[in-house]
Amino acid sequence: MLCLSFSFSSFGQSSIASDILSMQERAQFIDDMTEQRVTQLLPAMMTKSGLDAWLLISREYNEDPVLKTMLPATWISARRTTILLFLLTPNGTVDAYAIAPYKVGSVFKQGWNKKRQSSQWEALSELLERYQPKNIGLNYSTNWAHADGLVLTDYKTLKTNLPAKWRNKMVSAEALAVSWLEQRIAPEVAMYKDIVRIAHAIIAEGFSNQVITPGVTSTTDLQWWFRERVRELKLQVWFHPSISVQRNEQPALDSDTAFSEGHEQNIIQYGDLLHIDFGITYLRLNTDTQQHAYVLKPGETAAPQYLTAAFTTGNKLQDIFTDLFKAGKTGNQVLKQARSAAIEAGLKPTIYTHPIGYHGHAAGTTLGMWDAQTGVPGDGDYPLHHNTAYSIELNNAVFIDAWNKEIRIMLEEDAMFDESGVWYLDGRQTELILIGETPAK
Repeated sequence: MLCLSFSFSSFGQSSIASDILSMQERAQFIDDMTEQRVTQLLPAMMTKSGLDAWLLISREYNEDPVLKTMLPATWISARRTTILLFLLTPNGTVDAYAIAPYKVGSVFKQGWNKKRQSSQWEALSELLERYQPKNIGLNYSTNWAHADGLVLTDYKTLKTNLPAKWRNKMVSAEALAVSWLEQRIAPEVAMYKDIVRIAHAIIAEGFSNQVITPGVTSTTDLQWWFRERVRELKLQVWFHPSISVQRNEQPALDSDTAFSEGHEQNIIQYGDLLHIDFGITYLRLNTDTQQHAYVLKPGETAAPQYLTAAFTTGNKLQDIFTDLFKAGKTGNQVLKQARSAAIEAGLKPTIYTHPIGYHGHAAGTTLGMWDAQTGVPGDGDYPLHHNTAYSIELNNAVFIDAWNKEIRIMLEEDAMFDESGVWYLDGRQTELILIGETPAK
């Protein structure tokens, strides 16, 4: 078993890369996590969901989102037709089989003997006969695309090749699939802290006078700088970064248009309030961060008081919101309570928080969308569970007298929700990043 421990608490601009794992170390970590998750999480998850068997089927390049999280790190995709079968045993453990023409990592037993069994479907039928499950969970779901990975052709092939006895036992594995995707184990959480710290360090590097020259650097330039920097670090982004500007001379930010159409290119100027939305993928986990920076005018050593005061309202909204998290509450319940409390406190909130983990917009409890502030049917009705991660994403609108218009403080930080409540994986932004007046060289 691989045991890795790294600290990124004092990243410098040159130290980020030195603390990122090699590709071989990443593969070891990923495979170790898969094995631990199968043995530690699946037995209880399958028992809770009432499933005796869980069947996942994918063909190469058309992978079920859940199955893809279980493949060995050296596999970039499934191979031919890859079938994974999990079976709950009478003693409460799970036996994991790969019914495939290739060995699939170390956690899966070989489920197909090609010399003895003419097809994968024969091998599958024999395993089902041996274990006699009362039901067989398949990945189809109305509310979560992540749990809807069984494609029509594979479903038809399965039904054609399985005896009627087993076809009649097939049910949705939605609850199990969502649980697998949203739950984190302790070693993942420990590493997740460092992953978010890396993302924060990259933002700090980009929001600096080493990268930005006021009057020269455009928001588009900065977006592509982040893309290039991430690739230099041998990492990936899961969405194209966005950079927006709020300033005295331009119209108030139309948040609806910004969400649906994106931000227009601007040349960054002194006195601008900058905003970034940025996320990386590393060790199969994702980050999603929104922060603000202020470009100091010549002679300034701090942002204007009205901007720093506005920024604190974003933190206030975060606190009101996260204090209401409680296991068993639905996303829609928390959203309604948080908006009511924030409005009563004099704020003008918009809340659109989502689970994060194997996917940036992950499976689990949705707590609002930017265009659905009264609740989200389906995944908004899903209850919160402990040991899950969320991007605490929201904004608060504040009227700035000096600019004679409303601005938005748009924040997003990755956090864990467990028995202790909500806590940020690498802290959160509590003051504006200041970009100095010295031009980049």
